[in-house]
Amino acid sequence: MNTPILSVVIPVYNEEASLPALFARLYPALDALDKAYEIVFINDGSRDRSAAMLADQFHLRSDVTRVILFNGNFGQHRAILAGFEHARGEQIVTLDADLQNPPEDIHLLLAQMDIGYDYVGSIRRQRNDSLWRHVASRLMNRMRERITSIKMTDQGCMMRAYSRRIVDTINQCNEMNTFIPALAYTFAQNPTEVTIGHEERHAGESKYSLYSLVRLNFDLMTGFSLVPLQLFSMLGMLISLGSGLLVTYLMLRRLIIGPEEGGLFTLFAIAFFLIGIALFGIGLLGEYIGRIYNEVRQRPRYLISAILEKNEQSDKESA
Repeated sequence: MNTPILSVVIPVYNEEASLPALFARLYPALDALDKAYEIVFINDGSRDRSAAMLADQFHLRSDVTRVILFNGNFGQHRAILAGFEHARGEQIVTLDADLQNPPEDIHLLLAQMDIGYDYVGSIRRQRNDSLWRHVASRLMNRMRERITSIKMTDQGCMMRAYSRRIVDTINQCNEMNTFIPALAYTFAQNPTEVTIGHEERHAGESKYSLYSLVRLNFDLMTGFSLVPLQLFSMLGMLISLGSGLLVTYLMLRRLIIGPEEGGLFTLFAIAFFLIGIALFGIGLLGEYIGRIYNEVRQRPRYLISAILEKNEQSDKESA
């Protein structure tokens, strides 16, 4: 395998139904680029036949195929980080295995990199997601833009292109939980975006849920900004001021008018509201403390059981 110019990193988790169509479309699309390339598949602990199918594909196209096999499920982002650490190209493209982003559009991202952009995001031309995912994604995008300085039109699109410099910088980071596109954006000197196609999932079921989207945005906000803590501190000061004024008013009212007979449930409502705010603040602090806890343990982000790649010297499979 010659040193590639392009590396395509693809995490795979229980995608046996989509892999044949992916293979049939991906390799011809990359062959047509007339550019030395490699495809780095990362099997993220799939419980179906995905690992076996990737091994078979490696034997069919060992000249351009490499397969990293995890010994467990560590998540999509850690799979991408493993792909980044093993990618050898000067241009690195990430792609989902579900064919929602057509591999035929990879050339659109590379065209932007060839003219000098070091990070190319993507915007789905016509989203074919369910209504709730579309609405949730738009809300999360707006919240993220207000809290952080990261501007991505479509943060949920996996197809993105990164320069070698950005990937090397990401590889130097040892964060356990991060959002790779946002991290890359902070390192980019000349970022841009292109519009690409979007198709319905070819087969199988989506691995994302509403909880996953919420969890992802918690990681994004707490990993890249202190604004949530600062806003909560300001909110706490305002509530403390309001509570002090309320207590002063009730004391003066008692001295001037006398003890009130009603208003008990109003006080209960105010107390429950303040308790709710306090619990939310504790949860927010827990998010930041949890990130610190994960980092200080210094556990490995993933474990690799084998790597299938062509040995340049002996022309044999190494693992």
